[in-house]
Amino acid sequence: MTYINAERVLPADLIRDIQKYVDGKPLYIPRKSERKKSWGEKNGTREVLLKRNKEIYSKFLNGTTIVELTETYYLSEKSIRRIIRQEKMVEK
Repeated sequence: MTYINAERVLPADLIRDIQKYVDGKPLYIPRKSERKKSWGEKNGTREVLLKRNKEIYSKFLNGTTIVELTETYYLSEKSIRRIIRQEKMVEK
């Protein structure tokens, strides 16, 4: 995260008001809720994992064992079982 000097972007009277609460300390100002992005939305990770999970479930339905899936995807049995359970719920 990069810092921006408040004096460069905020009016002086607003800075004085903020200083009443946090004088000389770093302050994080979150994005507006309508501009927030979901986890993985920015870099495509979410889509990659959704595709991978559908692939795991499809292979499981076609007879690939959980042990084989753990070896193929480098995931624990617990993770594979969780993915299968979640995909079953989506399918309903």
